[in-house]
Amino acid sequence: MNTLTSQFKVIDTDTHIVEPYDLWTSRIPVAKYGDAVPHVRWDANMQEDAWYFGKDRVATAAGIAMATWPEFPPHRPARIEDASPRTWRVEDRLKTMDESGIYAQVLYPNIAGFGSGEYLRLNDRELMLLCVQAYNDWLVEYASAAPKRLLPMMALPFWDMEATLKEMLRAAKIGHKGIVMCSEPEYFGMPKLTNPHWDRLWAQAQDMNLAINFHIGTGDQGFRELMDDSVTPHAKFSSQGILLFLSNAQVLDQIIVGGICHRFPRLNFVSVESGVGWLPFMLESMDWQWKNSGVREEHPEYKLLPSEFFKRQIYGCFWFERKTLDHAIEYLGADNIMYETDFPHPTCMYPGPATTAIMPSEYIEQSFGSYPRDVAEKILYGNAARVYNLD
Repeated sequence: MNTLTSQFKVIDTDTHIVEPYDLWTSRIPVAKYGDAVPHVRWDANMQEDAWYFGKDRVATAAGIAMATWPEFPPHRPARIEDASPRTWRVEDRLKTMDESGIYAQVLYPNIAGFGSGEYLRLNDRELMLLCVQAYNDWLVEYASAAPKRLLPMMALPFWDMEATLKEMLRAAKIGHKGIVMCSEPEYFGMPKLTNPHWDRLWAQAQDMNLAINFHIGTGDQGFRELMDDSVTPHAKFSSQGILLFLSNAQVLDQIIVGGICHRFPRLNFVSVESGVGWLPFMLESMDWQWKNSGVREEHPEYKLLPSEFFKRQIYGCFWFERKTLDHAIEYLGADNIMYETDFPHPTCMYPGPATTAIMPSEYIEQSFGSYPRDVAEKILYGNAARVYNLD
C-alpha cells in the first residue's frame, strides 16, 4: 500500500452505482402500473440492454459500467454480464476499493439522472414518488454491505415540495448522508434555484446538516447537439465531458449571487465531478464583477465577497488534474477541495486497456507526496468527513 493511502482513510467523493435490472420492478407493484415501472429490455436497434420508463428509452443499462472495459467510449458493454463485476457487484466493488487505496465512496445514481429529473417522464406523481423511495431504499440496502465505507446520497421528488421535505427526513433516518439536487429545475418546469420556492428545502437541509450535492449533467444537455455528424464519435464524446464539467459554474453563480449562501450560512454545497482548476478564474471574476457592478451598494447586508461565500460553504471535487489542481490549492487553500474517482464511468480513475488512468493510490502519491501532511489529509479525508458528518 502506498504511503498516503495507508495514512488516511481516503474518501472518494464521487462514484456511481450501477442499478440492478430489478431495482424498481421488485419494489413497485407492476400489476398496478404495468410497463410504466422502470424496467430493462433489449433494444434491437442499439443492440444493447436499455432502461425504459413506459415506452421511453431512458438510458443504456450496462454502458455506464466502463471500468476495465477494453474499448474507448462511446463503445460500451451491451449487457451487465459483459461488464466487470467490480462495477456492479458490491463485494467486488469493496475489493476494488481496497486495491485502489480507497476507504469510503460517496454513491450517486445513473438511470433517473443525476438529479432525479428522468422520473418526470412517468407523468404519474404517485409512481414518481414510489420510484424515488424505492431507489433510496435500495441504495441503503446496497450500502449495508459496508455502511462505514459506502455512503448513500438521497434522491428527491423535487417536483413536490411537501413530498421532498418528508423524503429528506425518511431517507436520512435510514442512513443517507447527503442530498442529490437538480441543478436546473427550470428545465423540468420548476422555478430556478434562486427562487424563494426552494427556501424550505435549503432551510430543512441546513437544520438537518445535510450537504446539497450538485452533480454535473442534471439539466438541459442540449450542448450534446452542438456538433454535427462530421465530428467523429470519440471526439464528440470527449467534448461533452468538458462542457459538462463547466456547466456547474452556472450553479455556483446562482447559489452565491442569488443570495442562497447568504440566507443559509451553515448549509454546505458540493460541486460534483466538475473539477477544481477553473474555480480560481471564476471566483476572481465574480469578485471583480461584484465590486464593479455595485452589488455591495445594492445589497449592504451581504458582508462577504463571492470568493468568501465559496470558502465558507462550497466544495469542489477533482480526479485527474495535475497543474490546475496545484493552482486551485494555491488560490483556495485546502479546505474546499475533495478527491473523487468517478468510478466506474468512462473517464473514471481506474486503469484499463482503453484509458490513461493510473491507480488512485499511485495518483495520490504522485500528486500529494510533496504537500504538507495537513493539506493531503484535508483533501483526501478531512473535508469529506466534515461535510458528510462521518465519525
